[in-house]
Amino acid sequence: MERTDLINHIKESYPKLSKGQKLLSDYIIENYDKAAFMTAGALGRAVGVSESTVVRFTYALGYKGYPKLQKHLQEIIKNRLTTIQRLNIMDGIEPDKIMDNVLKTDISNLNATRASLDVNLFKRVAEIMISARRVYIVGFRSSAPLAQFLAFYLRYILDNITLVSTENSDVFTQLLHVGEEDVVMGMAYPRYSSQTIKGLRFAKSKGAQIVTMTDNELSPLYELADICLLTKNDINSFVDSYVAPLSLINALIIMIGAAKKETLTNNLHDLEELWQNNNIYGYDK
Repeated sequence: MERTDLINHIKESYPKLSKGQKLLSDYIIENYDKAAFMTAGALGRAVGVSESTVVRFTYALGYKGYPKLQKHLQEIIKNRLTTIQRLNIMDGIEPDKIMDNVLKTDISNLNATRASLDVNLFKRVAEIMISARRVYIVGFRSSAPLAQFLAFYLRYILDNITLVSTENSDVFTQLLHVGEEDVVMGMAYPRYSSQTIKGLRFAKSKGAQIVTMTDNELSPLYELADICLLTKNDINSFVDSYVAPLSLINALIIMIGAAKKETLTNNLHDLEELWQNNNIYGYDK
């Protein structure tokens, strides 16, 4: 059900609703971007009704509790939110509850990611990255730190890692020599970077194997991928939640490191000697 369908459903149900439920309907129709990330209590306070009225309202619309309506709203609007709209989400969060809300959201994202993850598919990603001629890692804007983190640690293990970034000319120039023996791993979350999408399309046209990390099957990265790893990144503020994607990246690095343990051990031995000799970490000589 798209946003217009949900709004129409609320309007169709309107005559049968109580006075308090009609106030909730009016608020959601006008402020659906805020309501989607409010707790039942916060929504009730914003409208001037009790939390129990909010719960009864969701049942009146046919949902099995407020979390179901909230999740539906979030899925509809998540990809459309501007940064200002994300900032407005915080209006429903009391300052002394911000930490708890953020941590609960991150924990929920981790649990949902683990529950839906296909472990065999995850292992397959590690295998094809190990066997590839070259591994290109693509991530722009808020996903850039994820790409940088993955590339940083994979370079301890593999000598064929290329990080595609905005600092190194345009995406097409950096992917110019990609071919059928290569793997291109792209990551993007709402609002999806057009640079990442264009780069993956170009790499796919050159025959490269495409691996992506994104949030759901409606993502433009999902349809471009030969293998797609889905991770939840539900938000309750203007800041994206990348806890689940980063955790999956950690697991991928460790899995590749375990498979290439001898190489990793030798590389780390050489690096430790170089770091110490060049006082990289501030060792006293």
